[in-house]
Amino acid sequence: MAEPGIASEPVTGIVIVASLTKQFGSRLAVNQISFAIAQGEVFGLVGPNGAGKTTTVRMLATLIPPTAGSASIHGFDIRKQPTQVRRYIGYVPQALSADGDLTGYENLLIFAKLIGIPPAERSKQIEEILAVMELTDAAHTRVKQYSGGMVRRLEIGQAMLMRPSVLFLDEPTVGLDPVARGTVWELLHSFRQQYPLSILITTHYMEEAEALCDRVAIMNHGRIVALGSPGKLKAATGQPGATLEDAFRFFTGGDYEEEANYNELKRTRKIARRLG
Repeated sequence: MAEPGIASEPVTGIVIVASLTKQFGSRLAVNQISFAIAQGEVFGLVGPNGAGKTTTVRMLATLIPPTAGSASIHGFDIRKQPTQVRRYIGYVPQALSADGDLTGYENLLIFAKLIGIPPAERSKQIEEILAVMELTDAAHTRVKQYSGGMVRRLEIGQAMLMRPSVLFLDEPTVGLDPVARGTVWELLHSFRQQYPLSILITTHYMEEAEALCDRVAIMNHGRIVALGSPGKLKAATGQPGATLEDAFRFFTGGDYEEEANYNELKRTRKIARRLG
């Protein structure tokens, strides 16, 4: 639920989430969150590591079942109709998914086979994705020789091979330097102009959310504590010249963990080293 001062909006859209909850043993990772994503919208889940962002995306991507609540994509229930849901989504996890010992083209070819792209269409679609991702010249180079930004572009391209209407990006720029991060931002902006695509992005970089997102949900301790456009969230603080970071502190009241837990921090550093 949004904090006072942030307008609540009707729960309608391509993605509809209602009281979604996930519990791991005694730990409540996601606690009754609700939001919707409209067609063509970029929606951000922001907050510190451990806030519940990745768990939320993994539920929506049908990788783990919710404990309670519901969510649907294009009217299909994530729990009851996961096969139908997967036809509409692309998913780029935080952890690296590309095989470094294969070339960019080979990674895309394997994925094209897995998702059932007809043999006669594979080469054309792969070449189109490589061109959009500006990876044509590196198509036949092993991915282990790619820069971090190139790896991320390849993984986003892999997800786009499905021609999804909803793209889930879980911390897509973690471990990237500022230049590579900016390149990913530009790529996502271009997608919005070329495809009828809705995007859900998770990030703990507030400047990233402000640059990319139409609306943002601030998550903390498994809950959504505020939801609105970056402009509305900043204005609600009452501080002239407030940043989204200021809004985050305002809505959480400073009650958040500055760092990830040990396993999350270890994973993030491992990703950063591999993207190097």
